[in-house]
Amino acid sequence: MPPQIATLLFVVGIAGLFWLDRDRSVRVSKALWLPVIWLAIDGSRPVSAWLEMNPPPTIPGQLPTTSLLDQSVAGALMLLGAIVLIRRRWDAPALLRASWPILLYFSFALVSLAWSDFPGWGFKRWIRALGDIVMALIVVTDAQPAAAFRRLYSRVGFTLLPLSLLFIKYYPKLGTMYDPWGAGENTGVTTDKNMLGVLVFVIGLGALWQVLSLLRDKEQPHFRRRLLAHGTLLAFGINLLFTAHSATSAACFVLGAGLMLAIGRPVFRRGPAAVHVLVLTILLAGGLTVLLGGQADAARTLGRDPTLSGRTEIWKMLIPMAPNAIGGAGFETFWAGPRAEAVETRNTAAGGVGGPHEAHNGYIEMYLNLGWIGVALIALILGQGYRRAVGAFRHDPGLGALLVAYVVTAVTYNITEAGFRMLDPLCVFLLLSVIGANRIISLGETASEAAAELTGPTPVVRESNAPDLKPTWMEL
Repeated sequence: MPPQIATLLFVVGIAGLFWLDRDRSVRVSKALWLPVIWLAIDGSRPVSAWLEMNPPPTIPGQLPTTSLLDQSVAGALMLLGAIVLIRRRWDAPALLRASWPILLYFSFALVSLAWSDFPGWGFKRWIRALGDIVMALIVVTDAQPAAAFRRLYSRVGFTLLPLSLLFIKYYPKLGTMYDPWGAGENTGVTTDKNMLGVLVFVIGLGALWQVLSLLRDKEQPHFRRRLLAHGTLLAFGINLLFTAHSATSAACFVLGAGLMLAIGRPVFRRGPAAVHVLVLTILLAGGLTVLLGGQADAARTLGRDPTLSGRTEIWKMLIPMAPNAIGGAGFETFWAGPRAEAVETRNTAAGGVGGPHEAHNGYIEMYLNLGWIGVALIALILGQGYRRAVGAFRHDPGLGALLVAYVVTAVTYNITEAGFRMLDPLCVFLLLSVIGANRIISLGETASEAAAELTGPTPVVRESNAPDLKPTWMEL
């Protein structure tokens, strides 16, 4: 098929997905377009890359070059987002206080620049990382947070996933890139196969959540056409997971999907204990696999060699290079300047090609930038995020199961990829999960208090066929 005809068909198909998913009974704030645009950029390519206005290549040994256009776009989105949150001044501060491990992490990240070799560069990265919090808060402080979640997945997924398939199949110069060894890899709208994999895995879990939600309640408005739209998006995601050949993302999608399907069973809805047992069993199985020497077989099952495509050798090289075991090199500055050149030199001397630009392990990456304190803070975020996600599961089993899946898969994903970094979609969705869980719990408790007032000492007399007055957190 000629690329021009394929493009026309894909554009019509994308418009059709949006048309199928329309639901006038649900109204979300127009401000939701800000996190949609933010995530679409994080999950694809910088604006300068789309417009072919890339900054000059970075000179080895110097700070990475940046684009004024990209900085301006990010700054404008953050400024508009801050205005939105100021207008929602009652919700955002309370959610930030409830998500105190995130505040603690970002505070320490700022303090760490005091001993960084490149504090100016690190401060720019820190400001940019705040945008992830701003966008997460815009989503969860919407008047209808569950609907805002759905719209976020739909708007990003309906656009980026079909375009990725279009690029790969019909525009290989845009959808295929080459690694240092000259081998082509499918990247779609992103810049590498691992980024395509994580984009598909996080959006795919959101699509699965919506499909399961529709199947569990077939009385929802426009059930059939919405199911067709999200079922199509899920099919796109599964197809792209095979196309991207990103073993880590594929494994995390399977893990997250399995968790959501299992937790959706009635036995898990009776209390959180069953959820804890299931998650603990998964973690213990993974830990025992490593302790008993089965990691090589597991790697082969995922299509990787026993060194995880050379990652274990990279880890051995990088860990001793941390300039400060307690506080690291400073927020996002380990790979800045001469240190990146030194890593490339050592890797080349060890027989590698070029140099890595990340540790391919989120915990080691955190250790390099923020030391053991950073690792402890990330563990604290994950711990609170899981606990609150399970708490949210009691109020909204469907969305709560999705949040649990994100937290658990974040733990797993970062074993072989660095996902606790800015410009990574998984980082955005982790923040969404932690802050969103606190929002669901808050609204659920408010609904319980309202219900208690309705069923207080004074009985309410009504007809047997009158509607139930007990509000849900989604209606508040």
